[in-house]
Amino acid sequence: MRYFEHKLKTPLTSDARLICYIPDNSEEIEPHRKRRAIIICPGGSYAKTSDREAEPIALELLSMDCAVCILRYSCAPRRFPKALCELAQSVLFLKENAERFNIDEGKILVMGFSAGGHLAACLGIIPDELEKLGYDEKLIRPAGMILCYPVITSGRYWHQGSFENLLGDELMERSSAFSLEKRVNDKTPKAFIWQTFADRTVPVQNSLLLAEALSENAIPFELHVYPKGKHGLGLGTKISAKNETYVEKDVQSWVFLLKRWLEDSFPNTSIFNQNG
Repeated sequence: MRYFEHKLKTPLTSDARLICYIPDNSEEIEPHRKRRAIIICPGGSYAKTSDREAEPIALELLSMDCAVCILRYSCAPRRFPKALCELAQSVLFLKENAERFNIDEGKILVMGFSAGGHLAACLGIIPDELEKLGYDEKLIRPAGMILCYPVITSGRYWHQGSFENLLGDELMERSSAFSLEKRVNDKTPKAFIWQTFADRTVPVQNSLLLAEALSENAIPFELHVYPKGKHGLGLGTKISAKNETYVEKDVQSWVFLLKRWLEDSFPNTSIFNQNG
């Protein structure tokens, strides 16, 4: 496996970090395999990128035979669209190096937690917002979205702090444009979403509103809502837990459900899957 850090350069920033975990092919194990790739956007209210939603998640995805990157994106006081540019540049970096990294460039997904879920969903739903900066929406739109207790709406059920950090002084005039359930269209990629009903930080309605919008636009999605569990659970295990309140046994199944969804929706190109 290759492990390295890549500094991203965009039209607006030059210091975001993409931490990459790239599995190697082997002559003993199907040497021409092409893997799906997943870019992780940790949460943190657009104020930071949480460690609990970074490497512990990456290690789980590696066990699913994925190439994985963690994006340490720009946070407040930096505002939109800096972080979104960095995520777009991450997708382009993987596409440009797809052959070298044994990646299927048609199977690059974004994954986000909380505010990182909003960032990931922005690239899936509104990549055209970056066209004026020279990005081609067709090249930067991900193949799929994995959204874990995501911030979605700027309406009644919003997470105010995330939108304040994202937009700063432009909050009141621009927040509606970033209420992503209003922006879903027929180009939006399929999604895997999970959240807890008991989340009091980012209400479950964020995920429900997005699911409704996806359904109305005939976009396939898988949604899991667990009855118990606070916000920010990560894996829901001791591996990603700050303390015992972040361990929730029932929630731990989301990792296995995600693995099944990935294998069904984005199978690695393989001699064992000639349709992949």
